[in-house]
Amino acid sequence: MKKYLHKLNKAFENRARLGIMSVLMVNDSMDFNTMKEVLELTDGNLASHITALEKEGFVHVKKEFVGKKTLTTYSVTKIGMKNFNDHLDALEELLKNR
Repeated sequence: MKKYLHKLNKAFENRARLGIMSVLMVNDSMDFNTMKEVLELTDGNLASHITALEKEGFVHVKKEFVGKKTLTTYSVTKIGMKNFNDHLDALEELLKNR
């Protein structure tokens, strides 16, 4: 079992980050408020986890103005897709070989 553990990505160990990546993997993009509602997170909690994923290069953040309001949307990057899929593959290996 130990050989599979090193393949798990620590960036996705948190429930919020796992949720963010899962949502973005099945959607082209998602805005802040929708993601907050879907994942049932607070503003600060979502923002801090998005920032951590952005620093890793896994999430792209786009800010624009719609009228006078800021619209922030998120999408998964190619490197984010690869790393998340690798993480899921490692979980599957771990479960198959337990």
